[in-house]
Amino acid sequence: MKITQEEVAHVAMLARLELNAGEMEEIAGQLNDILEYVDKLNRLDTTDVPPTMHVLPLANVFREDEPRPCLSREEVLANAPEAEDGMFRIPPVIE
Repeated sequence: MKITQEEVAHVAMLARLELNAGEMEEIAGQLNDILEYVDKLNRLDTTDVPPTMHVLPLANVFREDEPRPCLSREEVLANAPEAEDGMFRIPPVIE
């Protein structure tokens, strides 16, 4: 499947891109190379290849949760620009 200049121009218009003729020709060539590679991949026999999410086998990569003491209210509000009644004071967003 070959990408035409008209198709590149259409996609460029949808993406709100301004491309000159040289850029359109270059992008059309790159898109054609991509489509040729995808076509090669589609021709591969993958019937005996199991589906995978990752190339390498991965187990849970997250650390175990360990309970720790939390910060006190004073520590949390220590760097707040403004605090009021033990809470963050923020400017109103609705006038």
